[in-house]
Amino acid sequence: MQAEQVEIAQFLVEHPPFDTLESEALNELAMQIEVAYFRAQTDILHLGQDISDLYIIRSGSVEISRRNGELYNRLATGGIFGQMGLLMNRKVRFPARALEDTLTYCINVNTFNEYCDKYETFADFFEVDGNVRLHQAIVEQADSNDLTTAKVKSLLHRDVVTVTMQTAIQDVAFLMTQESVSSVLVTDIEKQISDDPEEDDGQVVGIITDRDIRTKVVAQGLTYDTPAKEVMTSSLVLLDSNAYVFEAVLAMLRDNLHHLPVVHKKRPIGVISLSDILRYESQSSLLLVRGILAQQSVDDLVHYARQLPNVFVRMVNEDANSHMIGTAMAVIGRTFKQRLLALAEEKFGEPPIPYCFIALGSMARDEQLIVTDQDNALILDNSFDEALHDEYFQNLSDFVCDGLAKCGYTYCDGEIMASFKKWRMTRTQWKEKFASWMAEPKPQALLNSSIFFDLDGVWGKLKWADELKTLVAKESKVNKRFLANLAANARNRTPPLGFFNGFVLEHNGQHKRSMNLKRRGTAPLSDVVRVHALAVGSRKQNSFERLEDIIEANLLPKGKAQDLRDAFEYIATVRIRHQAWQIEQGEAPDNDLDPHLLSPFEQSNLKEAFAILEKAQSFLKFSYSAHSGVK
Repeated sequence: MQAEQVEIAQFLVEHPPFDTLESEALNELAMQIEVAYFRAQTDILHLGQDISDLYIIRSGSVEISRRNGELYNRLATGGIFGQMGLLMNRKVRFPARALEDTLTYCINVNTFNEYCDKYETFADFFEVDGNVRLHQAIVEQADSNDLTTAKVKSLLHRDVVTVTMQTAIQDVAFLMTQESVSSVLVTDIEKQISDDPEEDDGQVVGIITDRDIRTKVVAQGLTYDTPAKEVMTSSLVLLDSNAYVFEAVLAMLRDNLHHLPVVHKKRPIGVISLSDILRYESQSSLLLVRGILAQQSVDDLVHYARQLPNVFVRMVNEDANSHMIGTAMAVIGRTFKQRLLALAEEKFGEPPIPYCFIALGSMARDEQLIVTDQDNALILDNSFDEALHDEYFQNLSDFVCDGLAKCGYTYCDGEIMASFKKWRMTRTQWKEKFASWMAEPKPQALLNSSIFFDLDGVWGKLKWADELKTLVAKESKVNKRFLANLAANARNRTPPLGFFNGFVLEHNGQHKRSMNLKRRGTAPLSDVVRVHALAVGSRKQNSFERLEDIIEANLLPKGKAQDLRDAFEYIATVRIRHQAWQIEQGEAPDNDLDPHLLSPFEQSNLKEAFAILEKAQSFLKFSYSAHSGVK
């Protein structure tokens, strides 16, 4: 190296994160650095301009500002700036100005990304310095973003890199170096993938990262022929390729993850890292989920829950779509349940037998809004003995349900809660119950099916909830009588439209001259979509995702599924904005809207959405019959 490059390397090694790099990597970096000079009181970076370099201050000082011009930070020798723009959309997030004559070293974005990919500690400095940098990236979001439509598969730009459980760790490290990746997925070749992907439990059994090799192999002195299965992290959170980017944000924040395996129909297709996420914008309000997990008591959670209305309003005002808001609110609700369950186990001790706490209804479908009650139940291990175990699970259920009520998730009027003994059953009993509801679809069984068949595991043995979903998908698809009765039941709640296409409103009571957008809109739409989804054997829970399976199966006439999607989105959006407006006015939010508060254009669109629902319910009548079968 030339003398100048030697001097650069000597300077860098004295400042983090460059002090974590090996000599060869440091010297290589020094050879690629450019030098820039800025005179005192001149602007270095303007808000919103394109940015292609990371800046390290060699001498002088720089003032960093927020978007509104307020002072954010002052940096001196060794200070770094520009990283937020590089990690996001390559636009300047924080303007920079030289306070005095300043010399900087500049690292090109391509080199910066290369070093982030190769060296985990280098990447960690920029990506996961506590919560601060991530919080800044989220708070300083652009006026518009694509998280509401972007899916995680759009973040994948290379084929998945995998090893087997038996692969020697030296071979794993060689492959990671060869492929320039910071992680590999571990698969179990003994798990045979069936012709039906839905029958496959998935091959991914673990993940190995640079950090694992450093802390579990090198630091522990393991031999290089140690198999991957002894080093891998096996407690994985897998994300479906059709999940939205904001769902990945939530998963990483909630579980403190740096890498997230992505699967398509349970088969691995890639891994996204926190650096991938940080290149996208997010909703600052979603950081609430992390705060929930930090609360130490029910009282703390109750106090923290007071932020929820503002969280909801902020998402609405930032033009998030109904799917994003519904999912975000459902994740927040699940997180409250998870924290309450953890506190319950701290209070009452370790559970005497394994169990799974399940969420039902809108929370399970990721369609929850600010006005919601709690629907939940317990799946108990088959070893459950009422005399020995019931008191524990009664106490746990009461603790959680009471805590949820205090946090704003009101008790279910229909008593669909784990605190009621009849909704605490063993795995076998639940399967038998579900089977009986489908075998004898009487009115109460159909009502229970519409509630319990939308379920999601929240805590404990989550796979048990998946078992029930699998049972429902398999059995309902071939049970024509059940589908016919479920379809008939889905026609009971009609949209509020009269003979001349006018709105039908309540004539008396507290909600006079209004219509309930949930009971007469989104709920019957969910019912319609559920019937079609079960008919094609879909195991999805969310209505929008179910519609994707329905479209793929070509069950409905061309364009009809898209009409349902549009109708659901519009009614849900009107409902969401109505609730946000009420909160901003200091009123208690509800689902009852006076349509005359809408513009003529909005009224027309709402009528069209209700008309689509009406036609969809008519279609159920002619498409599902216990005698003619399912078309």
